[in-house]
Amino acid sequence: MSATAPTMPVDVIRIQELMPHRYPFLLIDRVLELEPDKRIRAIKNVTINEPFFVGHFPGHPVMPGLLVVEAMAQAGGLLSQLSLLDAPVKSDKLFYLVKVDNARFNRMVVPGDQLEFEVVLKRTIRNMAQYDCLARVDGKTVASADILCAEGR
Repeated sequence: MSATAPTMPVDVIRIQELMPHRYPFLLIDRVLELEPDKRIRAIKNVTINEPFFVGHFPGHPVMPGLLVVEAMAQAGGLLSQLSLLDAPVKSDKLFYLVKVDNARFNRMVVPGDQLEFEVVLKRTIRNMAQYDCLARVDGKTVASADILCAEGR
């Protein structure tokens, strides 16, 4: 069921109403564009204040690739949640990342970067959603992956 697109941008306060993630694992700051049941464009502002930079790596801070993948999955989750705004939402259910295919990392993400995520819903099957995900900084691809998320019990 396709919903009417919410007013853009969607800020972090609204994102927290839709997602269970909190600091330090909420990795989406804003949704810029949404086509319900099709695609989303969202951002994460990467700052030196991120807790993972303390140990990854001292003197040469790099955002872990796994967290870039997690951020792409969160953008996919927001695509699904925002697409259900007019439908009854089961607030007691969580969706989990269950599969990552074709992950590629083209360059490091460092403090000061603004990660932009472009996530396209490829298909839904029962309680699962498959997404094509792309992460960019300054218009250049830094990571991509095919992600599958499933509803947990």
